Amino acid sequence: MILNAFGNGLCISANMGSGLWTASAVNMTHWFGWNTGFLLFIIGVINAITNQFLIKRFDGKRLVGEILYVLFFSYFVNIFTELLNNLGVPSLSIFIRAILSCLGIVFFCVAISLYQRANIVMHPNDDTTNILRFLYLKGNSTAAQLIDFIPPIIIIIIAGFAIRNVYSVNIGTLFSFFFNGILIATADKWIWPELKHNFKEQNN
Repeated sequence: MILNAFGNGLCISANMGSGLWTASAVNMTHWFGWNTGFLLFIIGVINAITNQFLIKRFDGKRLVGEILYVLFFSYFVNIFTELLNNLGVPSLSIFIRAILSCLGIVFFCVAISLYQRANIVMHPNDDTTNILRFLYLKGNSTAAQLIDFIPPIIIIIIAGFAIRNVYSVNIGTLFSFFFNGILIATADKWIWPELKHNFKEQNN
């Protein structure tokens, strides 16, 4: 969770693009004036409820665990964003910030790989991709990520029309769009390869 929150905080602070769900929250922040962490929490709760429908049964432990995860996750994203802002990340050159944004994406993809494989508790959005990957897409992580990107893209487009601007969408966002699934699959093989997916065992 800490690695995931740090990666997202780094993307937000660098302001050169972030993961699409985070970018959707940032744009809604500019639209509604609400705190980004609060919006990430609301999005997470909606994801957690959606997952109950995707698994076609009620799993109270899963629902509560995911809501608690996103509660702490959104809090830590705010902390890391403020910390990195205070360290001067937003004032760095565009080139350095672009690198940091992509690095933040790598960090949270590694985190996603680790806790999707452990399958104990995870961010509800990442559980969505896990469910899509194993219940609907025959293990294809890239396809699962691409399908999961559809809602935030719609949110960003609608918010963009409403505020007549788009925030937190840049080179990092493109990097996330094209490489999230690939980075997660690569981390599955190279980062703690002994940790295997136990999705089926956990959900039968």
